[in-house]
Amino acid sequence: MKVPFNWLLEYVDLDKDINEVAEKLTLTGSKVEEVIEKGKEIDKVVTGKIIKTEKHPNADKLTVCQVDVKDEVIQIVTGADNIKEGDIIPVALHGSTLPGGVKIKKGKLRGVESNGMLCSEAELGLADEDSVHGIMILDENTPIGVDIKEILGLNGGVIDFEITSNRADCFSVYGIARETAASFGCELKKLDLTFNENSENIEDFLKVEVKTPLCRRYMAKMIKNIKVGPSPEWMQAKLQEAGVRPINNVVDITNYVMLELGQPMHAFDYENIEGKKIVVKMAEDERFTTLDGVERQLDSSMITINDAQKTIAIAGVMGGQNSEVTEETNTIILECASFDGVTTRLTSKRLGLRTEASSRFEKDLDPNLVETALKRACHLFETLKVGEVVGGVIDCYEQKLEPHYVKVSPKWVNDFLGTDIVVQDMVTMLQRLDMEVEVKDELIIKVPTFRQDVKIKEDVAEEIARLYGYDVIPTQKIVGEAVEAEMTKEQKLIEAVKRTMVSSGLYETLTYSFFSPKVFDKINLSYDSELRNVVTISNPLGEDFSVMRTTLIPSMLEVMQRNILRDNKEVGLFDIGKVYLNVGKELPDERYKLCVAIAGDVDFFNLKGIVENLINVLSVDKAEFERETENSIFHPGRCAKLLVRKRYAGVLGEVHPDVLENYDLETRVYIAEIDLATLFEAAKMEKKYKPLPKYPAVLRDIALLVKDEVEVKKIEDIMLKQGKGIIEEIKLFDVYKGKQIPEGFKSVAYSIIYRAEDRTLTDEEINKVHNAIVKELEERLEAKLR
Repeated sequence: MKVPFNWLLEYVDLDKDINEVAEKLTLTGSKVEEVIEKGKEIDKVVTGKIIKTEKHPNADKLTVCQVDVKDEVIQIVTGADNIKEGDIIPVALHGSTLPGGVKIKKGKLRGVESNGMLCSEAELGLADEDSVHGIMILDENTPIGVDIKEILGLNGGVIDFEITSNRADCFSVYGIARETAASFGCELKKLDLTFNENSENIEDFLKVEVKTPLCRRYMAKMIKNIKVGPSPEWMQAKLQEAGVRPINNVVDITNYVMLELGQPMHAFDYENIEGKKIVVKMAEDERFTTLDGVERQLDSSMITINDAQKTIAIAGVMGGQNSEVTEETNTIILECASFDGVTTRLTSKRLGLRTEASSRFEKDLDPNLVETALKRACHLFETLKVGEVVGGVIDCYEQKLEPHYVKVSPKWVNDFLGTDIVVQDMVTMLQRLDMEVEVKDELIIKVPTFRQDVKIKEDVAEEIARLYGYDVIPTQKIVGEAVEAEMTKEQKLIEAVKRTMVSSGLYETLTYSFFSPKVFDKINLSYDSELRNVVTISNPLGEDFSVMRTTLIPSMLEVMQRNILRDNKEVGLFDIGKVYLNVGKELPDERYKLCVAIAGDVDFFNLKGIVENLINVLSVDKAEFERETENSIFHPGRCAKLLVRKRYAGVLGEVHPDVLENYDLETRVYIAEIDLATLFEAAKMEKKYKPLPKYPAVLRDIALLVKDEVEVKKIEDIMLKQGKGIIEEIKLFDVYKGKQIPEGFKSVAYSIIYRAEDRTLTDEEINKVHNAIVKELEERLEAKLR
């Protein structure tokens, strides 16, 4: 929320600059996002009047101007084509400074002396999408020779606040002024709410009926003899500084009060109210065109404002075209109400329509603020001579919100904060926040209705602490015995996984837990895959974040794409995060997954080696790899699934070329996704060591001719099964196809290490086992020795 500093100073007398105020408010709990000082760098720029223009003698596109700046008439050469004699414009004099540190000095342009520069909005740092191209032309009544910062209101600056949802009372200039007065201990000025009424009564012209308790209060006033036109310049300037575009005096007054007090209001053209009756009720299923010209679908969850025949506004969000104020409007109904915050927020979200009004209503405004805002608006209508206020008021307010009380012991506050604040100082600080305090054994605090966030004694302590000053509360050492926390088994295993991945040369990345359902098509996921059964987010930030992820692969591919397309050709990444599987229950099944991705001078076996290394580190029992040809995400000939104790534990392989094309990648990418829960169930935390072998090993090589379709895993399984417990290790050291190898066959060669732990093996024992291996390979796989 943008708060113009000069507007703020109308309610508090402070001899402080904008940065001092922003710093103090930050220390007392108001979060300042930014201090904007548009005119800070502008110096020696004044208003001037062009009294004479003539063409430049040596340049067709230049004009020589004589400009009156009050104390003198100076000559300036300009290339602007939107000026004429009599225009009042900003003039940068010799020695002046413009935003960005630009210095203006006198000189000559094509041989003609120029003693300054005529300024555009862009050169003054004020340009926006509505800015006029060329020199800035000021109002014809603007005095000349005056500092441009004073004319344009650039002396004060703007403080941009982030208002938290619990502080609806701060969502206004006056609310921030209240905080400023409390922070500096100065007086908050009262608003002028006085106005005159004619002898008529609004109840003779209008009836109001509230049919839903979600409208907590509804007030209405009538203004007659409306003269629709531009609002005064001072009002327009304040609105613009606060980020609101001026429209006309009627709309501007309602917006002004909304910014000033934080209470939205709306003006209806009385002639367009059918039956001269307003009904506040829940909507019907209907189409309704709002003030922005968009037709919207309403439903029964939304509050609407209606006349006797039709809907005329969406409560708390936006009015309708069928009752808007126009230049022909003569009488208006000024609506000021309080609507349920949750309902307003959901309505705004469903319609995709968030307005200045809805952003305030959704914070649950104080219903008692309605009357103050309505009186303030009437005061402005009368003061600005926009219309005549009709007597009487309609006020539907059944369940009045009353101030509540909180009791707290001063000793408890000091013990809680670690301070030694005297009771009277506590009372004074709370009174500065408009709270009434009675001192007995405890502080009995009457909390105003606009502070619904102060409910318990801890809230009171917070209010005292922030005014006392967080920065002056003494620092104390924590007292007590620190107990070292023990990591769970899962946490220890996850740390082990991270260490293993880093030691494998990978970098960790973190990705969002939600993505777009479109990514399933992007990774060519089959339409019958269970991974498409997602948990949908009820209030997503947008379609790209609308479902909870069921796999880490799409997110990892996006990270790989970002790296590879930025010329990072050798990439190795891993991500450990949860996936959310929809199992048809109230809550999804949350499972930790490990996703590994590599690209560059690598192949499938580099990826397989990383996974095998992890299996060894975790001492995973009974892990094996099987060829995978059905996974559409991966290349069918370069993919495997990981099985642990015969259960599916993950997949690894080269990403399918079609998927890579969807991510604009021409480099091969290898990805593994491992279910850590399955891995951890088979992991052994305890490490068992055995002494180095005392007995020698015997090495035998074996070369086999087998059919192409025979997997080496089947060969190794037979070797181990026939090994009788004396095979220590099997190493595949060669796979060959080519000369001397028949078509459809391949040669595979192994080194087999034989060793017994309790004796030296004899040739007879080894030959017996070795021959049994060869025989089994011949019978089961039709293998032949080479």
